[in-house]
Amino acid sequence: MAQSRKITLIGTGLMGVPMARNLLKAGHDVTVWNRTAARAQPLVADGAKLAADAVQAVQGAEFVITMLSDGYATGALVDDPAIQAALSPGAIWIDMSSTKPEHARAQHATLTALGFGHLDAPVSGGTKGAQDATLAIMVGGKAETFEAARAVFEAMGRPVHVGPSGTGQLSKLANQTIVAVTISAVAEAMLLVEQGGADPAAVRAALKGGFADSTILQQHGERMTKGDFEPGGLTKFQIKDLNNTLDEAASLGLTLPATETVRDRFQHFSDAMGGAEKDHSGLYLELKQRNGLAT
Repeated sequence: MAQSRKITLIGTGLMGVPMARNLLKAGHDVTVWNRTAARAQPLVADGAKLAADAVQAVQGAEFVITMLSDGYATGALVDDPAIQAALSPGAIWIDMSSTKPEHARAQHATLTALGFGHLDAPVSGGTKGAQDATLAIMVGGKAETFEAARAVFEAMGRPVHVGPSGTGQLSKLANQTIVAVTISAVAEAMLLVEQGGADPAAVRAALKGGFADSTILQQHGERMTKGDFEPGGLTKFQIKDLNNTLDEAASLGLTLPATETVRDRFQHFSDAMGGAEKDHSGLYLELKQRNGLAT
């Protein structure tokens, strides 16, 4: 068994709770904190310590993991003088939220100037990957800091060091672009076969292992045809990630037409169809409405 480390996880939402449980299963000493305490409370039964506030949460931690809604939420903690003063010497802050690369670089600059480590390490795999400890973890930052945190990451999934600070978030934006555009393609394929009289489940089985196969085809294609849009990946967060992608592309002088189109469709699904809190596979409902079909 890997060495037990003192880890604080801040942000016990849909992803944070199973991530914390896997850290506990790996034998780590885990403290949790969430702004809404009731969301962190169930982890106490699994062996976690519940902190009263964020300052208390980071005290004594070798690693601080944040899994929050965006870079602004993480940045507010990183920039808090009380939290900075409470951090242990040599502590490594791992932001596993999905944020802008510029936010990751700013956090890195702040923390390294104070003598702490920092890694931006967003994930892919959704709640199932979080539960199964199979998350794809894209890590930006110094190579030696990554190696120091490797065992922590491996309790939650498969980490890959992708480059300097900010490139973890850049990788996540690339991932989210592929996910969003593929969801759009899978939705069109599922609607086509369903309306044409084929069995969508049989079509997915026929395509399995072929060039068109993907996790999105198999998992989200099934969601679409069963009408199961309980959130794994929230539509509102998909929109946030696509907006971040387009902002980063603009800063590089790039135009991403497919990303722009699918972002606009997700925005319509959220704003006009009340889909913000639904799973992002719910873009299928936007497609059905577009075609005048009952949703």
